[in-house]
Amino acid sequence: MFDHIEESTASKSERRNTDKTVVCEYCFGTGTKLDPEKGAVACPCQTPDRSRKLSAAARIPLRYINCSLDNFKSEQNSSQNIAFRYASRLVLDYPAVDRGLVFMGAAGVGKTHLAVAIIKGLLAKGFACFFTEFGSLLKEIQGSYNPISKSSELRVLAPVYQADVLVLDELGATIPTDWVRDTMYQIINKRYNDKKLTIFTTNYLDEPRIAKTEEPESTSPTFSRKVNADRIREMTTLEDRIGTRLRSRLYEMCHEVLIEGEDYRKQLDERRFDSTRI
Repeated sequence: MFDHIEESTASKSERRNTDKTVVCEYCFGTGTKLDPEKGAVACPCQTPDRSRKLSAAARIPLRYINCSLDNFKSEQNSSQNIAFRYASRLVLDYPAVDRGLVFMGAAGVGKTHLAVAIIKGLLAKGFACFFTEFGSLLKEIQGSYNPISKSSELRVLAPVYQADVLVLDELGATIPTDWVRDTMYQIINKRYNDKKLTIFTTNYLDEPRIAKTEEPESTSPTFSRKVNADRIREMTTLEDRIGTRLRSRLYEMCHEVLIEGEDYRKQLDERRFDSTRI
């Protein structure tokens, strides 16, 4: 979007050379200019470079780099379509948005696709965003910890705290030790106190998801408070994974968006298998 700003805007005839330094005649090298209606805004001479820097700083994984709202596929009136509308509205309305989103659902229903699509939409509007996966962030914090100086730990957390919009992917995926819960509460509560928007994705629901029974008539998951101890990691609730305090905070911070549907990765694999039989 920003890369298509015409060169003539601020970099051709409207630049002059002073002491071998190219200086923009709009902002005189400050990077900002006054707009009659909006006040101080980023100067066009800074926009292309800023866009590239914001995109790099967002740390979107290569696997999801092409995810966007334009290529998200969903059936009309489906839960995926409802989630798509939530995502689209957030991008359109931001920064006049006071609550984030928590996308909840099984693997492969498009949660991360939509979260990344939100980031890309907001990057195009010039906002600083950051993507991190729950487990990877915890490992980075642990790996950087220095008992003498916490400078390394703060370096890891700085982009998480400072981003205008944070995507925290796979919330609750790590085994919920006290340290995990306390660390995540500290991070998310700081963003809450700073009024920073956060987008979450999680495979866990507010009720345990019980596996399908082997009877033929059972065609969809059922929900129950009775959790099989042998499958506790798959069946536990989001509150069990992240703690009561943090789950309560999320109710206030985010709209809950439940996404249902089949795993698109499984469907893709089945289509590939069928193609080999042609």
